[in-house]
Amino acid sequence: MTSSLFRGRPRRATAHIRVRMAHAVLGALVGAGWLVLPVMTVDTRDPVPVGPAGAVASAAAPQQAGTSAADLVLPLIAGVAAVALAGYGWLRRTRRARTRTTPGTVSAHPPVPAPADSERQARAALRLADDCVRTSREELSFVRERFGEQRTEPFTHALRAAGTELSAAFAIWRRYEEGVPKEAGARRQALVGVIGRCAEAGRRLDAEAEALDRLRDLTADEEGMRAALEVAEERFRELAARTMAAQRTLAALRERYARSVAGSVTGYVEQAKDRLVFAGARLNEARQAADVGETRRAAWQLRAGEGAVAQAGVLVGGVERLAAQVREAAGLVPATLTGAEAELAAARRTSPAPGEPEARPAPADEGPAVVRRGTERGSPALGEPAARSAHVDGVLAVVREELTGGSYDPLDALRRITRAVERLTGVRSGVLGTAALLVARSAVAGAEEFVGVHRGAVGAEARARLAQAVRELGAGNTGCADVVAGEARRLADRDVRAHGAEGDATGPAGAVLGGILLGEDPDGGPPPAFGGPRTRSRLHR
Repeated sequence: MTSSLFRGRPRRATAHIRVRMAHAVLGALVGAGWLVLPVMTVDTRDPVPVGPAGAVASAAAPQQAGTSAADLVLPLIAGVAAVALAGYGWLRRTRRARTRTTPGTVSAHPPVPAPADSERQARAALRLADDCVRTSREELSFVRERFGEQRTEPFTHALRAAGTELSAAFAIWRRYEEGVPKEAGARRQALVGVIGRCAEAGRRLDAEAEALDRLRDLTADEEGMRAALEVAEERFRELAARTMAAQRTLAALRERYARSVAGSVTGYVEQAKDRLVFAGARLNEARQAADVGETRRAAWQLRAGEGAVAQAGVLVGGVERLAAQVREAAGLVPATLTGAEAELAAARRTSPAPGEPEARPAPADEGPAVVRRGTERGSPALGEPAARSAHVDGVLAVVREELTGGSYDPLDALRRITRAVERLTGVRSGVLGTAALLVARSAVAGAEEFVGVHRGAVGAEARARLAQAVRELGAGNTGCADVVAGEARRLADRDVRAHGAEGDATGPAGAVLGGILLGEDPDGGPPPAFGGPRTRSRLHR
């Protein structure tokens, strides 16, 4: 069997070595011939035709009949040169074959990156690709508002394709984190796949960056800059009014419900105000720069202002979303309690008699492995029917008590009810399914908002959990989506705390924390723009 080493050597490389050796042998033979030729003719009486006697014969008479030393110099030099060139070529080829690691190499031991290095590269690629997709989505929202859906369709398509690649990369990474695959070579290939998918996501965005710049025409056309400023300033004024309303909404939530209701949006109003202050300053500087013809600086300031406005919108929208979902949850709690009581009564009627084996379907979003682990631990949710029924009874009693007390968290109440009933029956249907979907959507949206406005500090693990939660929600696995979104939020909060910002950084520091500025310079550096890794930082003053 042919070894992998020889299989890995291209045929062209082998043929090239043979040609080199043939040239060396031919050169040596030619040199040797030149050396031998004078010796072979030294004793010949008439090496050349004899001319007529006369002047020519008399001129040649002084010459010696033998071979002089000069006759041997040129052939000797030629032969030595040929041998030296052949030897040098052979040595160079051998040395290159031992050290090269590019395709076509004949090296028996190519360097293999350490797993820790590959993992770091994969994490960095995921963070960068995710940042590029989020930044591109923000800028495209302003471009779409000005030019409409039809003219921005190529950019929307590129963004969608990049998002698909990124989602696939996150899915591979999550399986890798969970230990799948197990074989070392396959795990290395999984990391290569993560990095490759991220690179493809960036390439899709890079390919459209120049076209988007031509469409916006910020640096070549004064009218294009002024139109873009009008779009950003109009959204700025709208958000300023919404921020004040969100502050009142948040105060009302805290007054009517438990303080935990607003826990997921704590500090959002204050951060939104800071982003708007930052955006106002940048947009004013952009207009001033445009008035004096400094188009590059104007584009730099405009993009920074747009990024801050977009994040203020996310923060204010988070408060508004939470308020709407809390109101919807409060309306669902009584019906969910009734549905849970009906499920409990039905489960008790169909419970097996003492001593009979129990058959209970696994929850749709957990799987048999989770059920088995829970049974081994003796969890009340997965143990005997009487214990599970008692657990549901206890949860429902606590929720009823909270309702009569007047201060409770409606979303958390729905979460506890739906989880308890699912552990009892293994399914969610009717009003319980509606309640579980509302809870999962709230958790995923909250994690998405937090990661988006703190992406300068959030690492790959939290982003991967968030991507998984989005996939689970899309697949209808509401319970799993809720749990994983909670994990993503906790990991992201941990990253922000480790970053030292605690989420309350202001000014340029807050802009760097939010990914509005790239943080490459003391003043925050340039703002990222629509594009991938190659084009995202193209805006410079």
